[in-house]
Amino acid sequence: MTAVFVFSLPASSRQKMAAVPESGDNRGNEERGSDSGVQRAETLGFYEAKEEPNKHAGKKRNLSDLSLLRFISAELTRGYLLEHNEAKYKERRERVYTCLRIPRELEKLMFFGFFLCLDAFLYLFTLLPLRVLLALMRFITLPCCGLSDGRLLQPAQVCDILKAVIMIICFVMMHYVDYSMMYHLIRGQSVIKLYIIYNMLEVADRLFSSFGQDILDALYWTATEPKKKKRAHIGVIPHFFMAVLYVFLHTILVMVQATTLNVAFNSHNKSLLTIMMSNNFVEIKGSVFKKFEKNNLFQMSNSDIRERFNNYVLLLIVCLRNMEQFSWNPDHLWVLFPDVCMVIASEMAVDVVKHAFITKFNDITADVYSEYRASLAFDLVSSRQKNAYTDYSDTVSRRMGFIPLPLAVLLSRVIASSTKIQGALAIVSLLVFYFGLIALKVLNSIVLLGKSCQYVKEAKMEEKLFQTPPASTPGKLAKTSVSKVKPPQGISAEEMQSESIISQPVSLSESVSTLVSTSSSDQFLTTPDVEDKGVPQEKSDSKHRSSKEDLLEIDRFTICGNRID
Repeated sequence: MTAVFVFSLPASSRQKMAAVPESGDNRGNEERGSDSGVQRAETLGFYEAKEEPNKHAGKKRNLSDLSLLRFISAELTRGYLLEHNEAKYKERRERVYTCLRIPRELEKLMFFGFFLCLDAFLYLFTLLPLRVLLALMRFITLPCCGLSDGRLLQPAQVCDILKAVIMIICFVMMHYVDYSMMYHLIRGQSVIKLYIIYNMLEVADRLFSSFGQDILDALYWTATEPKKKKRAHIGVIPHFFMAVLYVFLHTILVMVQATTLNVAFNSHNKSLLTIMMSNNFVEIKGSVFKKFEKNNLFQMSNSDIRERFNNYVLLLIVCLRNMEQFSWNPDHLWVLFPDVCMVIASEMAVDVVKHAFITKFNDITADVYSEYRASLAFDLVSSRQKNAYTDYSDTVSRRMGFIPLPLAVLLSRVIASSTKIQGALAIVSLLVFYFGLIALKVLNSIVLLGKSCQYVKEAKMEEKLFQTPPASTPGKLAKTSVSKVKPPQGISAEEMQSESIISQPVSLSESVSTLVSTSSSDQFLTTPDVEDKGVPQEKSDSKHRSSKEDLLEIDRFTICGNRID
């Protein structure tokens, strides 16, 4: 009877019972976001329900949710958490810290590099005359002492004599150049012409420096290389005249630069000086927005060191010429002092801004300047080794493009024309000044050598001091096998280092015979060696080394070989 009662329900009841699963299905479709259910669209942070027209009016969204007060309240109370992107904000903070550290680290590198250039510059006035005097004494006493190693003079002595002869010849030739006529000729030009001339002189100075050291190196090697025939010595003559011509032309170029700067200092409205200083800020535009690698930044830092030292010498020449015109009146020095400080401050500001943004855009840390300083220190320490293959002044010239010969000739010419030596008192004063320069050179060399040893030790590069210099091939930097010197038993590496620094260089054959060859994968590096912990890291090390070029093999030509796009 119960079953008969259920199946005898009216049709209306059956329709209501059938509508129940339909509503359940609709709710399921609404949750899945199907087309048959309610669709929700986002408008200004609120979700607007698009309901079917046949829905009940009570289920419609309340229009008060879209009011202006609710929107303003949401904007005032809306919050967010920076922790959701923690890595990004930490990276931004580190970039800010790096930019703040750049001035200090950069100026430490500039300070160290400045005294390196000063040491190479003072060498031409102090130790070079004494070394030439010793070489001439050796040449005179040859009948008594005899030949050593079949040579009349050692290669270093031959190079010293060539440098001194070139300086003397160029100094005499500079006496035929009228500085006063050049000054008035440049002063008669317009401001725009002088601005263009000064820019052209800067470019020409860099080109001369780039090619000049090659001319000098070719002369030194032609004069000292072993020759089987006496006719081969004739090849030194054209190289010598080429070197004299280069130094003379470069000296005139630097003289025109100093004269243009002197005209800018003596102009009444200082417009030319302002334009010349503003030219430094154009350098920011040409450097900041380009891609720089670590090695390219190293080359740019060396170029900035050389440029700053060159500007200091030019300012010194300008001050000497102006003091001579005013009969060495000390009051006029204070008139020049503000302009000198303004030029130096603008140069420092441009360097700081340029390096700060280059490191920011290329994700380079500020610690890289410590590596650059260690590389320069390594050059200084290695030049005191037994197996040294070049003089330190030549190493600075190759590394930074700084050639002190033209500056030394010009400064000597300006000092000789600005002062008059008459009487015994003047001669005594000159001797006292010369011995003071020698004392300054020795003190500077001792401090630099101590600091360089400290920087090399901090960078853990002591072992690389006992490696032979890599052999180079024409047109390409050599990356071949090198050898290491193993210290004898009972002698530490530090004792061997100090002994090799104070000792004299020996011939190449003797130094090679004392070396023990090692694996061909050893190279000069500026970063500490990775300790062998038994973990295979050959793939990662090879990838890391292939992506970075060796800093110790970078000279002023690297920026030309690796063009920056």
